[in-house]
Amino acid sequence: MSLPNVPNVVSTEELITTAEAIIDWQLPDGMIPWFPGGHSDPWNHVEAAMALAVTGHLDAAEKAYMWLKDNQLPNGAWHHYYLENGIEDPKYDSNVVAYVATGVWHHWLMTHDRGFLETMWKVVEPAIDFVLDLQTPRGEIIWAMHPDGTPWSYSLLTGSSSICHSLRCAISTAEELGHERPDWELSLANLAHVVRKYPDKAFAPKERWAMDWYYPVLSGVVTGDRGKSILSEKADLFIMEDLGIRCVSDQPWVTTAETCECAIAYLVLGDQQKAELLFLWSQQMRQSDGHYLTGLVHPAKQSFPEDEKTTYSAAAVILAADAISQSSPASGIFTNHAGLPEIINTEEHILDLD
Repeated sequence: MSLPNVPNVVSTEELITTAEAIIDWQLPDGMIPWFPGGHSDPWNHVEAAMALAVTGHLDAAEKAYMWLKDNQLPNGAWHHYYLENGIEDPKYDSNVVAYVATGVWHHWLMTHDRGFLETMWKVVEPAIDFVLDLQTPRGEIIWAMHPDGTPWSYSLLTGSSSICHSLRCAISTAEELGHERPDWELSLANLAHVVRKYPDKAFAPKERWAMDWYYPVLSGVVTGDRGKSILSEKADLFIMEDLGIRCVSDQPWVTTAETCECAIAYLVLGDQQKAELLFLWSQQMRQSDGHYLTGLVHPAKQSFPEDEKTTYSAAAVILAADAISQSSPASGIFTNHAGLPEIINTEEHILDLD
């Protein structure tokens, strides 16, 4: 297996050091917290597992997936935040729950381990069914559910975009194992339609957050000229030249994860040069132990939260390096959608907001 590296930016050896830094913080039961003593959420836990896989640490990655299997609730979901010895936030976040499908398909692309895929199908199927129970008749997916089963009252553009990609990975997993889930394909079509056509109407307003800007592109829902237009429209708002991506548009706070994710979004559109530039800027947050700061506030270059290094930031760097270098068998999971189903067009059957 070829390991990721970006010449003259970050080497394979440096990325392996970063992966080993993540493993150093992984708990004995497989859970990967943001940092020692901190909480873990299943979305970022999966992100870290994917990063471990592409750097050759398949056992540590599979240990992380087994933690998800062991902690899945009877309703198919996971709580939002876990601590080493308990639950910090008991609500269920739909995007967090769905992301296991992306991780499982990624691991299949890496290993073609059918036993793993069959084992995790029993996790993916109830997780996706839980998420789709939160889909509205129009197509968007409510962002969370209270522990008592009461849904939140609104949807989020970033979350629904990410769920689109997770749904495609889930459908691919089903097809690989010979299962038919046409209901998932229809749910995907309805969700993608709303993300494309009504980003300003169907979702809670989060315009100041960079993720709402680039996630419809990163997730592969909005592509081509429309995708280029979306990234171009707000580039000046979110890109701090020579520094990276602002997490929020009204603060000079550049974050590692958003910078690397946005780099992948540019790769989706074929802009290798912009992707590599953003990735280069992200390396300003690399630390001597291989970890990455969550973010820096400029111009003082003050870390915020103070001195915080996070496993999800390190994971975002590794996955962006893999996407840019096209090194691993799973390097195209976000950028060329290899093996993922097309999103069917059911526009004529969907409620109109106009």
